[in-house]
Amino acid sequence: MQTLDYVAVIGFFVVMLGIGFYSLKSVKNSEDFFVGGGKIPWWLSGISHHVSGYSGVVFVAYAGVAYQYGLSLYFWWGVNIALAVIIGSKLFIPRWPKLRRALGIQSPTEYLKLRYNKASQLIIAIAGVIVKLFDVGAKWAAMGLLLNGFTGLPVWTGIIISSVVSLIYIAVGGLIADLWTDFAQFVVQIVAGLVLFVSTIIHLGGIDSIFNIWKQLPAENSRMFVEGTGSYSFVWSILFFFVILLSYSGGTWNLATRFISVKDDVAAKKAGYLSAILYLIWPLILFFPMWAGPIIMPGLEDPAAQLYPGLTKMFLPQGLVGLVLASMFANTLSMCTSDANTISAVLTRDILPEISDKFKNLTGKRSLYYARITTIAFTALTIIFALYRDVFGDVIGLVLKWFAALLGPTAIPLLLGLMPQFKKADGKAAVSSIIGGLSVFAFTNLGIITIHPTINLIAPLAVSFIIYCLFAFVINKDKEVKPEVEELMKSLSE
Repeated sequence: MQTLDYVAVIGFFVVMLGIGFYSLKSVKNSEDFFVGGGKIPWWLSGISHHVSGYSGVVFVAYAGVAYQYGLSLYFWWGVNIALAVIIGSKLFIPRWPKLRRALGIQSPTEYLKLRYNKASQLIIAIAGVIVKLFDVGAKWAAMGLLLNGFTGLPVWTGIIISSVVSLIYIAVGGLIADLWTDFAQFVVQIVAGLVLFVSTIIHLGGIDSIFNIWKQLPAENSRMFVEGTGSYSFVWSILFFFVILLSYSGGTWNLATRFISVKDDVAAKKAGYLSAILYLIWPLILFFPMWAGPIIMPGLEDPAAQLYPGLTKMFLPQGLVGLVLASMFANTLSMCTSDANTISAVLTRDILPEISDKFKNLTGKRSLYYARITTIAFTALTIIFALYRDVFGDVIGLVLKWFAALLGPTAIPLLLGLMPQFKKADGKAAVSSIIGGLSVFAFTNLGIITIHPTINLIAPLAVSFIIYCLFAFVINKDKEVKPEVEELMKSLSE
């Protein structure tokens, strides 16, 4: 890192803070804070949805996968997500803004009380909040380690700097600030990525190198999928598709808010399609230097840690290295602040009103006050988890596994609850499907039952889906649907 690189990083942080305070004038109440008043442009929502899928993991862990396995990364990750979002744009995504217009929701789990019952809503909401504490804390820790690798600053310093900057702009500007900072870092990533892409092509001998590198790499690096049935294989990729279909359609709460916040179902579809197109195109440019890594930097012992920093130092001029670091920061900050904003909505709208009556029917400035307080409180707790990463290291690793397992079981009642075909699935169906999915995960990880690792990827989700369907089409086949649920299904289908 040279002087210009530090200037670039500091400048980027200043821009993010500026966006936060600029967004302040647009935030008058909790609806503005959590869902942008339902007026977010579809193109901004689509770019933010796309950007929210990236973090430091892409530039570290995925760089190592690209170096070792080659082209398969594009298919099991980029193409898989693009197809999932396209299908999600037909099935689930247009229903999120309809839900906001019908019920006035500001959080993804808010409608569950009407759709099922209070118990189902609280189980899903509380489980998600607890796991996100560890998840976001681990991301702050990764940010500190990343800054340490580039600049030599102590890890705790990187954690404090990145989290405090994020806390300021998200607490001030809410979702609007989060979306505009997503856009800013998207521009930075495009510029840095294109420069690195072009520099790599020039280094390798010209435009023909896009096709010629595969002749110089091992044959397996040019295959769509890794052979066998393990990670990155065709079977694994198919199963992984169902996980990301639920995640990118709104099962991951902060992604749901991208669709809740747009004007209507048409805008939500456009946002989804834009994100899908970006997932088809941008990874080809972003990952090309990493695919060429074995030719440019052969014999790396730890490509995950060495490849991307090595490529940036080799090809990028002063200042742009700093922008690359800023972009990597911003990708992860985007995920953390999106989570903080959405978790704040869940706390304020779904959990706290069930604890105390004073949190019910909040309006105007009072609702905005508690929105900001819960955002600050949640983010502060995640910072503590990050700072004490050595104490919680094993726990964070364990809970991140639980986070992956929780996605399917909690996303099934959340997303299928929007579909009229499953309208006879009630509160018992929601709770039973969650318990069933989590039980499978617990039994496999405790060694009580043994499943092939590839099947284990989707087992909790599959069990939750089967249980939910049993209630919807067998157990509750002759049961009357509550009038309010019938009316909700009608409004979501129009």
